[in-house]
Amino acid sequence: MKRFTHHKESWGDFVDVKVNAPGLLAQEVKKKKVGRVWISGVCDPYQPVEEEYQITRRCLEVLQRNGWPVTIQTKSPLVLRDLDLLKDFGEIEVGFSIGTGDEELRSTFEPKAPRIEERINALEVLHGEDTRTYVMIAPMLPNTESLPSRLEGKVNHVIIDKMNYHYADWVYRKYGLEGAKKDEFFAQKGAELAHLFRMRGIPCQLAF
Repeated sequence: MKRFTHHKESWGDFVDVKVNAPGLLAQEVKKKKVGRVWISGVCDPYQPVEEEYQITRRCLEVLQRNGWPVTIQTKSPLVLRDLDLLKDFGEIEVGFSIGTGDEELRSTFEPKAPRIEERINALEVLHGEDTRTYVMIAPMLPNTESLPSRLEGKVNHVIIDKMNYHYADWVYRKYGLEGAKKDEFFAQKGAELAHLFRMRGIPCQLAF
């Protein structure tokens, strides 16, 4: 993203707040055929600045009023702020990205993201309110074996994917985890993890 916006700050130290997004969305939904909206596949819709600007919430209000189905994907329990709104949707699903069950490893790859347990607790609240929930294990990192038991009763399904980009190669090299980026790792560990989820009655899809 930095190469497109020409920011001088390091990645993770800046955010462009798209304050006009809700207004533009309100115009677009009247022109387009209704279809599922994914919020969001690039940047987390519940970054800390969302607490102040409420752009995601206002976009959700537009989509809810116009009857559009929505899939939310985030790493932040801030999504619970909008639980009142989520309940009014005809069709909505909320997912959390969780790449590992290891908090130390999480802090290495996601130093500014919420802790794993915070995400799991948020899933439990949402699921308890009859909101469809899922977990995206992507990219799958080492030490995921604890996730099936920790997520049981909190999610409707799980998706597992591999590392599909190269900008994080240096992190794998720095911590001696090159093996966790190989196709053989994803094939073996992905199949084993999917089996553990299915043993607990949790549907699990391998996306690779």
